[in-house]
Amino acid sequence: MRYFIELSYNGSAYHGWQNQPKSISVQEVIEKALSTLLREEIAIVGAGRTDAGVHALQMYAHFDTEVRFESRQLVYKLNAFLPKDIVIHDIFNVDVEAHARFDALSRSYLYRITLKKNAFTFNNTFYVKQALDIEKMNAATKILFQYKDFQCFSKSNTDVKTYHCNIMKAEWLFKNDELHFEIKADRFLRNMVRAIVGTLINIGIRKIDVEDLHEIIKSKNRGKAGFSVPGHALYLAQVAYPNNIIK
Repeated sequence: MRYFIELSYNGSAYHGWQNQPKSISVQEVIEKALSTLLREEIAIVGAGRTDAGVHALQMYAHFDTEVRFESRQLVYKLNAFLPKDIVIHDIFNVDVEAHARFDALSRSYLYRITLKKNAFTFNNTFYVKQALDIEKMNAATKILFQYKDFQCFSKSNTDVKTYHCNIMKAEWLFKNDELHFEIKADRFLRNMVRAIVGTLINIGIRKIDVEDLHEIIKSKNRGKAGFSVPGHALYLAQVAYPNNIIK
């Protein structure tokens, strides 16, 4: 039988979601917990992978097992077993063909920027000292909707078949004395959100013009785009599925 897990995590202590040969990952910690509690080797498949230090407000993963369990009880045991920075919200049975990664319709990310030095948020927001032209930054986000190929924002030497992504939302908002960048797409390339944010910040500090974004995207050259902002302020915010999988 196949099950979906809904979870969230603070990624500060982990080398990303995906298993690593010599570094601890969120996937590894959850697999060990499930394997211990269900008393069989359990492998999980996530809806995507987050980089080192990146957080998830909502993540889904699936696993297969023939071991019988009561979902609420297993959620309780997992939360007692797992470290404080990983939280399991729900476990539910799905069709055996359902896939946490391939069936996802969209993924949404949030990037948090603080414009003032803050002793209490420095480890989960990015402090930008320069004045930002938010109007120009939001004007630039509209350019993103005109393109599909975002190779210029992808990490180099990434093994993907296509650099095409369908961006559905991209905007800057002020929330609780922070500047938030919210972006939604059907898929994301490695480092894509962090590179987009870095490029938009360059526009905001007037290092480059809004219209320069057209040539950056058309270049398909990562070196033409902006810097990659730190991962500690990035959050996987939501993963959406068809109604027949997540009701």
